[in-house]
Amino acid sequence: MILTSSTIAFTVCFAVWMMFAVIGIPIKEQLDLTETQFGLLAAMPVLTGSLVRVPLGIWTDRYGGRPVFFWLMICTVIPIWLMSYATQYWHFLVVGLFVGLAGGSFSVGTPYVARWFPKNRQGLAMGVFGAGNSGSAVTKFVAPALIVLAGGAWTIVPQVYAVAMLITAVLFWFFSASNPAHLVSSGTSLGDQLKMLKDPRVWRYCQYYSVVFGGYVALALWMTKYYVGEYGFTIQTAALLAAVFSLPGGVLRALGGWISDRYGAYQTTWWVMWVSWVAFFLLSYPQTDFTITTIDGPKTFTIALSAPIFTALLFVVGIAMAIGKASVFKFISDDFPDNIGAVSGVVGLAGGLGGFVLPIMFGALVDITGIRSSSFMLLYGTVCVSLIWMHFSFRRDQISKASS
Repeated sequence: MILTSSTIAFTVCFAVWMMFAVIGIPIKEQLDLTETQFGLLAAMPVLTGSLVRVPLGIWTDRYGGRPVFFWLMICTVIPIWLMSYATQYWHFLVVGLFVGLAGGSFSVGTPYVARWFPKNRQGLAMGVFGAGNSGSAVTKFVAPALIVLAGGAWTIVPQVYAVAMLITAVLFWFFSASNPAHLVSSGTSLGDQLKMLKDPRVWRYCQYYSVVFGGYVALALWMTKYYVGEYGFTIQTAALLAAVFSLPGGVLRALGGWISDRYGAYQTTWWVMWVSWVAFFLLSYPQTDFTITTIDGPKTFTIALSAPIFTALLFVVGIAMAIGKASVFKFISDDFPDNIGAVSGVVGLAGGLGGFVLPIMFGALVDITGIRSSSFMLLYGTVCVSLIWMHFSFRRDQISKASS
């Protein structure tokens, strides 16, 4: 019951966190925003959802997951409702910061759920809870349908989400429980966690997680708009196709934990990066027309990804990122068994900040280059950095072990 109620609550919180992936499109048209402004709008909730992860994790240790989770959801209800009354760009940015608190629920639910299970089942329990990331897919199913029902008015989405969040908070309170034995005296401060950055391994894991989680969040926010602009789909069709990426990227995290346990964090992450590298290379190629001179005269050729092929590649990326999100945390549990919470907080913060920065960079690149697939070019570059860093880091570690 604890796992079920927490996972449902996290799914709703994640759906709210990803709300701008759908309603941001009509808001962009309403306010005549540039691509960069849209990227900032979509990413604003991700900023606060990332920054509050560390203090929320500390409060969960100190006061328990049930009250922290409940009050976190309650605190977001009014900001979500107020979103429907925003009329100016700065209104959306400010309210988005408060709505973003919902994204901090991951750092509350993970330790809360884990403490109800024995050690040999905690990994699976946390994987099931982490599947609440599929809330990004829920938004892509629900929000477009609500807009259609309201005759095209996007304001119905935050109003319905506010009511849903309130109901979810109340149900969570009645179907969850507290155990005083789970409370710990948390002596870990933000300063203590930041000291972990002196270890180069933590920097590596921050970079990996900024790709697999930050990239997942960024694409979940960006893909609906991408389908609308690149292929001319309606917002309903675009959101449905974007969910093909979001859904496996959320629900398959438990599978990633199992694979990491079986084959090891390094091998799993290595192959995740290679699969992503190939997929992003193909996705990066813009629609191209070129003419060559032949013996029979000039001939024009077109290179472009059709919507089905594009969606299939996104589906593969979604699976890879789901597995990668779990394998990075396997690295942490292997290398820092006595400081899992502290290192996880720092790495989770880095991943969330990646999800904040990337959509802004996506928009800026489109404004500068005029090429929509430039977002995948950027992700291709980040994966290249991960692969090079992994190769030389672990090669150096192997040489050190052999010499010793």
